[in-house]
Amino acid sequence: MATDFENVQKSLNLLLKEPQLPLQKICDLLFNAIPHYNWVGFYFMEDDAQMLQLGPYAGAATDHTRIPFGRGICGQVAVSGVAFVVPDVWAEDNYLACSLETKAEIVLPIFKEGKLIAQLDIDSHYANPFTDKDRAFLENLCTDLGPRL
Repeated sequence: MATDFENVQKSLNLLLKEPQLPLQKICDLLFNAIPHYNWVGFYFMEDDAQMLQLGPYAGAATDHTRIPFGRGICGQVAVSGVAFVVPDVWAEDNYLACSLETKAEIVLPIFKEGKLIAQLDIDSHYANPFTDKDRAFLENLCTDLGPRL
């Protein structure tokens, strides 16, 4: 699955210049521009409650609007603060199924001033679709987003 990350990045750069950070537009862009991104959303840390709270997203509705730290892939990233690429979600013991169509997932932490504040979660209906280019592209996006959140 070849993706033209350069053109997507140009569109993201325009969105990142908006005075109010348009997280919904970012979700919509990634969801519509990259064929193997079949659900794109942000989860925000609620440290006191030890929960993740769903923010803007694009794709099918999910029952997982709040996720306990440690539960599922997102919950694991909330604890570790490290990106997690899962080529086959059904091989993971701790996977929270959002859709039977989901085959792979990538979750990336977003830091502000060294503190984990949110994460970007992307599901795919394709097995093992996330390449090193996907990861680098998304890590750069998360680095750009952190200071603005």
